[in-house]
Amino acid sequence: MDQQPVTASTFMLGNDDLSFATDLYELTMAAAFHHLPVMPRATFELSVRRMPTNRNFLVFAGLEQALAALVRMRFTDDQIRHLRSLPALRDIENDFFDVLRDFRFSGNVWAMAEGTVFFPSEPVLRVTGTLLEAQLVETLLLSIINFQTTIASKAARMRLAAGQGIRLVDFGGRRAHGPQAAAWAARAAYIGGFDATSNVLAGQKLGIATVGTMAHSYIMAFDREIEAYEHFHSVFPQHSTFLVDTFDTLEGVRQALALDKPFLGIRLDSGDLEKLSKEAKKLLDEAGRSEVEIFISGDLDEESIAELVAAGAPVDTVGVGTRLTTSPDAPFLDGIYKLVEVEERDRVVPKFKTSPGKVTYPGKKQVLRKYTKGQMRADRIAPLSEVEIFGSDAPLLQPVFRQGRILIDESLEDVRRHCRQQLDKLPNALRSLEVAEPPYLVTIDPTLERLLTEGQARVAGN
Repeated sequence: MDQQPVTASTFMLGNDDLSFATDLYELTMAAAFHHLPVMPRATFELSVRRMPTNRNFLVFAGLEQALAALVRMRFTDDQIRHLRSLPALRDIENDFFDVLRDFRFSGNVWAMAEGTVFFPSEPVLRVTGTLLEAQLVETLLLSIINFQTTIASKAARMRLAAGQGIRLVDFGGRRAHGPQAAAWAARAAYIGGFDATSNVLAGQKLGIATVGTMAHSYIMAFDREIEAYEHFHSVFPQHSTFLVDTFDTLEGVRQALALDKPFLGIRLDSGDLEKLSKEAKKLLDEAGRSEVEIFISGDLDEESIAELVAAGAPVDTVGVGTRLTTSPDAPFLDGIYKLVEVEERDRVVPKFKTSPGKVTYPGKKQVLRKYTKGQMRADRIAPLSEVEIFGSDAPLLQPVFRQGRILIDESLEDVRRHCRQQLDKLPNALRSLEVAEPPYLVTIDPTLERLLTEGQARVAGN
């Protein structure tokens, strides 16, 4: 059968589409920059303006995909034709479209290590390149990093709530905002401390352990619950975890035990999970089946996980879906990508914003972290040019991309390990699910305050 053509109703994002995963104004600005007498170099910094609801920290995620997108970003002939057809670009000269056709991102990128804990106002990524190319990648970078950082931060809260003794599994693919989001959410959750995913694509591409049990429809397809278990066990004698709450949860446990065959676990997906897990554990112990694991799921989040742990619920594995991949208490990140410096004719011009509530500081910056006895104590945002004066404070931004080449080669396991080490170094108040008072200390270096004040005076004088 011939392959059906891609239409407006069937399209899926691919690598060839990365250049179009953007907003139109990025392209109109690029066209305007192209008509400058001289193309300056520019630096943009990506940060988060404010802390989301109920958060004490954020976990930086999405760097690997962001850098890969910079490498792969191209404009195809079909895309050029489409841009020429847009009213906003219809009258732009041909040489601009020649620039797009030959586009290869050739700038430099500094970033925090993926998995690093960070806080509002701190640049997590810095891009330097021509003004045209550095501006053109804004939407692409924000969309990748904002989403994965949101999910990794949510996952880290769940890991802290669960402690290290409970296995966490991502069950959120069907609630994610599309298949790409589902796979990226699985990756971000793994960075934040989850152990496995139900998402087969993430398992294949990323090497994350893949976990699955059964749905209620499987049980309902048989005349009797025990028949469903018997058939499943005959097919998967070494890998059977039985969903026991389709009708009556404790009776489901009894039916599973009535098989009188070894199985891995039972899954509870509804009802009073604390009470049911304890009663199910009692039935298993009385039957001499203490080795059977108890797997729970069903609209869980970090708060309910913490309550189960505090109540001593005998839970081995927790599956989290909707409240992981949509992060409903904080479903978006106020990530921004702002121009901080332009190099014009051998002079560097710091750039900044003074809009109420949206002030940005001028110039390239570094984030310096102070540790005391192995714990994070305070961060300082400082001008890059003056970093050396801060002695032993650890600089968080490092070069990760130079002139078209990715400089780092970290595995997902490396990133996950780094995140765990970061969480271990959090002050106890920040590890709590309650909002810490006072929040983690992030200071702005006085030099940046002075540069901003001087810049504001210059603007006022014009």
